[in-house]
Amino acid sequence: MKALVLNAQWDPRPDYQVSEWEKETGKAITGSSIWRYPKLEITEKPVPEIGPDDVLLEVKAVGICGSDMHFYETDEDGYILYPGLTKFPVVIGHEFSGRVVEVGKNVTDLKPGDPVTCEEMIWCGHCIPCRNGFPNHCTNLEEIGFTIDGAMAQYIAIGAKYCWKIDGILERFGEEKGYEVAAMTEPTTVSYNAMFTRAGGFKPGAYVAVFGAGPIGLAAIGLAETAGAGMIVAFEVSQKRRELAKAVGADYVFDPREVKAHEVLMDLSKGEGFDFHVEAAGVPHITVLEMEKALAINGKIVQIGRAPKRVPLYLETFQVRRSQFFGAQGHSGHQNFPNVIRMVASGRLDLSPIITARYALDDAVEAIARLTKREDGKIIIHPDWTKEEAAKEKELVAVA
Repeated sequence: MKALVLNAQWDPRPDYQVSEWEKETGKAITGSSIWRYPKLEITEKPVPEIGPDDVLLEVKAVGICGSDMHFYETDEDGYILYPGLTKFPVVIGHEFSGRVVEVGKNVTDLKPGDPVTCEEMIWCGHCIPCRNGFPNHCTNLEEIGFTIDGAMAQYIAIGAKYCWKIDGILERFGEEKGYEVAAMTEPTTVSYNAMFTRAGGFKPGAYVAVFGAGPIGLAAIGLAETAGAGMIVAFEVSQKRRELAKAVGADYVFDPREVKAHEVLMDLSKGEGFDFHVEAAGVPHITVLEMEKALAINGKIVQIGRAPKRVPLYLETFQVRRSQFFGAQGHSGHQNFPNVIRMVASGRLDLSPIITARYALDDAVEAIARLTKREDGKIIIHPDWTKEEAAKEKELVAVA
């Protein structure tokens, strides 16, 4: 089968202390401090074999994540920009949907033909964090497309317990579009987990500010709209993404280079501040300082964007305004996946407008390079497309 494989050199920065665990496992805890000179290429790999608790999926749609882009981009020294857990070489791709084609002998709740989407966090279920109900913080964590082979391939093998049926989404959107929409479940659950599971959400009518309108931020805007926010304000540097933010529910969208965000928020709230702030830009050393100045009494800040930066906070502000700061990672557990799937299947949450481009697997590197311009919403890869389907899509893009 065809697959998009990422390789890079293990070359720790001179000032990075490699742990014994990293040496033993070959995994980097801080990928941007170890992996250098990344290379992405389409290669041939054998179709993966499944174990007794696994299923084999034919991949129908894969979204390109900002993490995939940060594998492709490097700093001036050639190190990848992604700061998290990684092990290469690996087939990338972790936002996906597909059709079950084979099931292991112990699998009883899935059958060939079932359409599913899947979790990316491969939690073990038996470590202390897992047993305590914190699967996103599993001490034996593997991550699809980061430490084990992902979905930018024609097939993927995965444990059945990480799969969620998406029949309702296909019924609402039709098969082709439905698989594309379902592939966005994973990033949407990241926002859902941060906003509602970790931070406890907000009451209908609350004022919500979202910093960054990439796919995670756009999902946050859509979720805030669905949850009944009284006002949604977004800040985004890309004009195209500002337009997408409006399309999925933002009432006001600003270029943060042209305004002072905290002044805008205080003005729109008539001096009361905003109740709920979402950091999805990955530059908290800039954005959180603006949020801090626009916190409503009992206001919340939730951090989703990843960035290896320290942020100076004036904790007195959080004390006198009875405010809270929440960190969030991952998407597993807590009914995150089924709740997002239900909202999409019901029609209450529709993020299909943020899909701005589609590519065949053969052109996936080109698609990732396109994403580095930071103008698209979600780019979808179709591993099952024929050459004819890929050529037709290129013609449509050229005309547009």
